Formats: sequence, structure tokens, C-alpha cells
Amino acid sequence: MLMETPDETLALGAAGGDRAAFAALVTRHYDRVFGLCWRLTGSRAEAEDLAQDICASLPGRLQGWRPEARFTTWLYRVVVNAAHDARRRAATRTRAAAGWGDWELARHDAMAEERAAQDWLAQAMQRLSPELRDTVALVLGEDLTQAEAGAILGLSEGTIAWRMSEVKKRLRAMAAEEAKA
Repeated sequence: MLMETPDETLALGAAGGDRAAFAALVTRHYDRVFGLCWRLTGSRAEAEDLAQDICASLPGRLQGWRPEARFTTWLYRVVVNAAHDARRRAATRTRAAAGWGDWELARHDAMAEERAAQDWLAQAMQRLSPELRDTVALVLGEDLTQAEAGAILGLSEGTIAWRMSEVKKRLRAMAAEEAKA
């Protein structure tokens, strides 16, 4: 009996919560919805997903259907809008993925630069005297204060401050030397 009922009557019933009317509408129009989705997306898998999403959202969307409009015209518009929304979401994901890729490349570049700087520093440190290396290892490597490093090395805080100043001066000179070469 429901299969002979006009779409508009079924749509009114479905909008009012009649599950049988809703089931009859979906059964009657699923192939049409799926076919249009396939033509709009060009992909069977995307069309299946989109058609299922549309059918799942129809109960809520039927609240916006006006009885003076043909149900099939309204349904086509729902499908077209859903396909456009899916395309926009896909484009947004693609742009985000591309942006993520750019961010990831920049992150790798920054990590490579950091590794290069650390490698340079490690090599430069080997060219310092053992006393200066010990001082740097405690102050910068272990994050100790100059007073704490002085206590460990048996030196005054002023001597540690001088050594750190000397390290900076020598590292700058090494960097300048290498820049000229």
C-alpha cells in the first residue's frame, strides 16, 4: 500500500516521524540518489558513502521540505548540495594535507639545521682546551650556574665567568674563520 502512496504524502509522514513512510521513500529513491551521487563524484566508493550519509540525514532534512515542492526535485537538490559539501571538505583536507606537508618539510629542515649546528659545536668544542670544555659541559650541558660549576671545578665564580666569555670569543673566531674559507 505504501508503494502506491505519492512521494509528497510519504515525505509528510516521514517528516512527522512515520518510520514506514521513511523506509518507503528510501526504498523508492535510493537507486536514484546513489546514481546521481556516482555521476557527481565519479567514484563508486564515494557515491556509496555519500548516498548513505544522505539517507541517514534525511529524517532531519525532511523538516525543511515544503509540501508545495515536488519531493524528487527537493531530493535532487539535497544530493547536489551534499556532493558540493563533500567536494569542499575534500578540497579543505587536501589543502590541509599540503600545508601539513610544507610544515613537515620545514620541521625537517629546522631539525637538520639544528643537527648541523650541534655537530659544528661538538667539533669546535674538541678544539678547545680541556679546562674550557669542562666549564662549558657543566654550565651549558648540565645547566649549572657559574657558582655551581666553580664549586665542582674548585674555581671561583669569576674564573668560570671568564672561561665562558673566552669560550664564546673562541667559538665566534672559529665560525668567522670557517665563513672566510
